[in-house]
Amino acid sequence: MSTTGASADPLAALGSLPGVPDSVESVRKAVDRVYGHRIMRRRSNEITSEAALRGARGSAALSGADWALEEVRRRTDFSGDDEARVVGAALRLTAEAGQLLSIWRQSPLRVLARLHLVAAASKDDAVGRPRQEGEPVDEPLIELPLPSAAEVHGRLEGLSELIIAGGSAPALVTAAVVHGELLALRPFASHNGLVARTAERIVLVGSGLDPKSVCPAEVGHAELGRAAYAAALDGYVSGTPEGVAAWISHCGRATELGARESTAVCEALQRGAA
Repeated sequence: MSTTGASADPLAALGSLPGVPDSVESVRKAVDRVYGHRIMRRRSNEITSEAALRGARGSAALSGADWALEEVRRRTDFSGDDEARVVGAALRLTAEAGQLLSIWRQSPLRVLARLHLVAAASKDDAVGRPRQEGEPVDEPLIELPLPSAAEVHGRLEGLSELIIAGGSAPALVTAAVVHGELLALRPFASHNGLVARTAERIVLVGSGLDPKSVCPAEVGHAELGRAAYAAALDGYVSGTPEGVAAWISHCGRATELGARESTAVCEALQRGAA
């Protein structure tokens, strides 16, 4: 994880990188537009449910299972093949995320272990714990050098300490760093992308930026595409201020697109009620 210098609150320092303050403000305006919509005052539970479904679909698409929304909505069996299992894992994680908000700030590593357990849905002894040295990682869409198990352990501990300590960093910055670190480290033997995007959602919701979970960044990440996602992640992994800022801004744009998606859902519901 990169910071811009020694600081008692290193994540806050990232919030001052070029372009990041503008991204933070733009995300706030996009979120405010959703929450200010008249439909949100009467039917917020419906918007939350729809955002969860669309977010899961987007996250699964980034992990190689790019199904149409109506197919995700229609299916009940997600055990048939690899793509179906990916979609099922994304749906389970989205449902689980809301149950872990109160634990996240006290024990983020416990939450990450739980997320991997839910995603993998397996009794394999590699599930629910960080990988050990020499264990393979099944994450074919992230083509970055794999850090050693020792580096993973140290950086996870550092990330956990930052989250527990709290600080003044904008929610977008914290969410982007959590997301980027987990993708860069790939701490588990599988499902790291799904877990990373769920952790981003937990930060955005738990921070109070999106308390009703109606701005699914996963939708935006999928809309921006896997190539842009990988390129932005390369910038984060480079550790340069420009690269880290570009990743944070990319996550901000994804969150804006998620907010736009839910605004469109509100508009559709309003037209139907008219």
